[in-house]
Amino acid sequence: MNRVAGIDCGTNSIRLLVADVERDENGVRLTDLTRQMRIVRLGQGVDKTGRFDPAAIDRTIDAVVEYERMISRLGASKVRFVATSASRDASNRDEFIDAVRSILGIEPEVVEGTLEAALSFSGAVSDLGAGVESPMLVVDIGGGSTELVLGDTEVRQAISVDMGAVRVTEKFFADCDPEAGIPLAHQERAIEWIDEQLDGAQKVVDLERVKTLVGVAGTVTTLTAQALGLATYQPELIHGASLSLDQIDQAVRFMVDQPTKVKAALGFMPEGREDVIAAGALIWSRIVKRVVARATEQGSVIDHVVTSEHDILDGIAISLA
Repeated sequence: MNRVAGIDCGTNSIRLLVADVERDENGVRLTDLTRQMRIVRLGQGVDKTGRFDPAAIDRTIDAVVEYERMISRLGASKVRFVATSASRDASNRDEFIDAVRSILGIEPEVVEGTLEAALSFSGAVSDLGAGVESPMLVVDIGGGSTELVLGDTEVRQAISVDMGAVRVTEKFFADCDPEAGIPLAHQERAIEWIDEQLDGAQKVVDLERVKTLVGVAGTVTTLTAQALGLATYQPELIHGASLSLDQIDQAVRFMVDQPTKVKAALGFMPEGREDVIAAGALIWSRIVKRVVARATEQGSVIDHVVTSEHDILDGIAISLA
């Protein structure tokens, strides 16, 4: 048995998983020792400036120092640090990477979108059970990018799109009044842009083949908590949840239409996600509608969507087995 530590450094959050990894005849099994998340908004302003803001670097490095202490205390023998969308885009990323290297004593990885997608897929499907019909489309909506991965026992097609909750918020909702919901005109402009990105993604990933749609990461799990009517974040209820299309639509409308302070007060809403969840919700809504439409055209039915609590973070840990 190996004790490993994976760190997923995204545009909005940085997360840690320390787990014991065991291989057997059924594959790889993770036993969590700790899961942590800090919303640091590393990618703040990167879409506009092409650079990391010094304050964002400082916030993220503070979290890395905290995580290093946890890793040392728990005695992980292998550590992998994976940075994704914002780090791919930032021209001054070396400054950040050098600081991480000095703290963790390992080489941080700024991974390409295709590897990010593969890691997301392996993590998402690792514990869904045998009842999920393939091919599956795993969708990971991050702060700066969204990964769409079609596969069964392995990845068949994948794409990473520069479209995430923080990026869409900064592009279309930056001047919206937080005391109100997102105005319809802003929603329409965002939806038009999201649909354009999905037009391109559909040329790479064959949505007509999808039998099961699986959503992962913070946008989807937060929407799932809302759809289930949870008072607090309960991962044991969120993981594997099967939501109807109506449940998803109602959760999306809530996150788009309610003022930021109402969303911030939700017991399951992590601090720092309340102002970008509307954008993430619109991305998820457009993906769900498109996949359902493609299935209908092929004479098949997708009437529910599965949520997985496991994602790229689990994929990073599994890769260390």
